[in-house]
Amino acid sequence: MRARSPHLWLALSPHGFGHAAMTASVITEVQRRRPDLRLTIQTGVDARFLHSRYRDFKHIDHIADFGFRMVSATGIDLEASARDYAALMTRYADAVADNALMMAAERPDLVVSNVAFVPLAAAARLGIASLALSSLNWADMYRHYLGDRPEAAEVLDRLYAAYHSAEMFLHCTPGQAMSLKNLRSIGPIANVGHRQAQKLRENLGQGMDVRIGLVAFGGIDHDMHMGRWPELPGWLWLSSQDGLERPDIVPWQRGGLSFTDLIASVEVVVTKPGYGTFTEAGMVGAPVLYTARPDWPESPHLDHWLAAHTQCLMTEANSLVDGALPSLLHTLFSLPRQQVATPDGVTQAAEIILSRLPARIETT
Repeated sequence: MRARSPHLWLALSPHGFGHAAMTASVITEVQRRRPDLRLTIQTGVDARFLHSRYRDFKHIDHIADFGFRMVSATGIDLEASARDYAALMTRYADAVADNALMMAAERPDLVVSNVAFVPLAAAARLGIASLALSSLNWADMYRHYLGDRPEAAEVLDRLYAAYHSAEMFLHCTPGQAMSLKNLRSIGPIANVGHRQAQKLRENLGQGMDVRIGLVAFGGIDHDMHMGRWPELPGWLWLSSQDGLERPDIVPWQRGGLSFTDLIASVEVVVTKPGYGTFTEAGMVGAPVLYTARPDWPESPHLDHWLAAHTQCLMTEANSLVDGALPSLLHTLFSLPRQQVATPDGVTQAAEIILSRLPARIETT
């Protein structure tokens, strides 16, 4: 008899970087406690990003889930999303069967999804235990934006069935209101950055007279090009946009720190409402200037949580480039500081996952 390492299959929605980013801290804790764990990650998220957040994994880059089709970091292409969900439903049985074949070949002991539904349906077909983990789900999101479509009933039946096939849905704080029946609330999950402001300045060749900000709109292109960003005396901006030839805007990678440590080290983060960036800022008290996203069901929950844990100010995207930025920054920095949050959900989620993994697997 030989012992086989337990195998965790992690499915991540390829809708920007948020689902992959928020799950990384949980998986890191699971791997710390179970160094023998074998990890497979199924997602269309860029492998370079995955390697910046995860270690020791096999990447399967084919996944049927897509979240929503976007025209920018905050703009949803509703017609394209509706069309592609309808198309997915016409081949849904094949998509689930294909995913089940991939899983069967790898023999995972547990499937965790944030928050792709096809892999959950595939796990149910194979009789593999599964958990869902996220601050949102695509069934309630679809209902919010596309619930009046003639094909909505069929789409929602399949999405809800997939989520309900999981043993439980770990609903992390903060998160959208959900209509699922298998919810279990947990605390916030996030990586906690380390403040390295001096090292950041040294890496960028800047003195103490220069203030450094981070402009981060996630893994989906924003409709505001950084070429329009105002030049502010005494400020240097780190950005994810490439191809800019301005001395006051440089790629964030040039800072030489992880993205999480950057958030803890800059003087302001400019972003959109998003779970990963908001929670990482709230863990270290990083001031946040963010654009309004009133149609997104998560937004009021994210906004309220962030305001309780750091200085933050909501504005319209146009105000960032129309001359109002200095005034917005002054107002933001004048706000009272708040008590930072703690990532209680990391341990809670990790312990639930660990309790579903076998302690030892004997093979012949």
